[in-house]
Formats: sequence, C-alpha cells, structure tokens
Amino acid sequence: MDEQDAGMRVVHLLRAITVELDRMGERFAAGHALHPTDVRALICLLDADRTGTPATPGTLGAQLGLNSAGTTAVVDRLERLGHVRRERDTRDRRRVLLKVEENAIALGWGFFGPLIREIVTVMDRFDAAEQATIERFLGDVHEAVTRS
Repeated sequence: MDEQDAGMRVVHLLRAITVELDRMGERFAAGHALHPTDVRALICLLDADRTGTPATPGTLGAQLGLNSAGTTAVVDRLERLGHVRRERDTRDRRRVLLKVEENAIALGWGFFGPLIREIVTVMDRFDAAEQATIERFLGDVHEAVTRS
C-alpha cells in the first residue's frame, strides 16, 4: 500500500490517537490505584448506563474478555475502592446489576474532562454535514475494529 494514500494517513493518525489515549488511561489508572482493566471496566459500565443497557457481571466479563473469576476480581476491586456498587435487579432478584458511583464519575471528569471539552470544541469547527460524515466514519471504523 502506498504510504501517501489518504487511507493510510488516516490509519496512522488513528494509531497515534490510540497510543496517546492509552497513555492517558495508564496515567489515570496509575494515579488512582487502578489496573488498566479497571479503567476499561468503568468505561464499559458508563457506556451501558449512557445507552440504558443493564450492566451485569456477565456482560461486563464478556466485554472485557474475562472469565467469571477475573470479572469478580475486577468488580470486587472497584467496589472496594468505592467506584462501583452491586444492586439487585428489581425485576429479577436473582440478577445483580453494576452501577458506577458518582465519585468515580467525578474522578473521570476531573481527569478526562479537559480533553473531552477540547474534542467537543474541535468538532464544533465543522458544519453539521461534516460532523455527520465524521461520526459515520468513526462508527464504521469502530465496527471494523470490533469485527477484527
């Protein structure tokens, strides 16, 4: 493939962004006595809450690629640190739901908030049609990565 190709330039930019976001996540984890998997777990739980999807230990483990014991260890650690709580599902008392505590949300916003606001500002530089194209592109890239 031609390294000057627009597609390859975008691949390299996405890789560079991924590396920097990983480094940022590692700094956040290290600064708050978290394992990188704990950070990924919190992100999964926040995404589930944002979309109204019930988060259970089973679904979390599947998203993280962990077995039951590994998932329990992550949830126990996050619960011990006060970032997550277990709740019984009111519709099915046998099912446990995982909820992110407000202090964990505040901690995340305190660290990642400036970057989030900067990204939103960057996005505001584009008109509505360009924003739709960017969103469609990133959604398609996410699907491609998920399939791989």
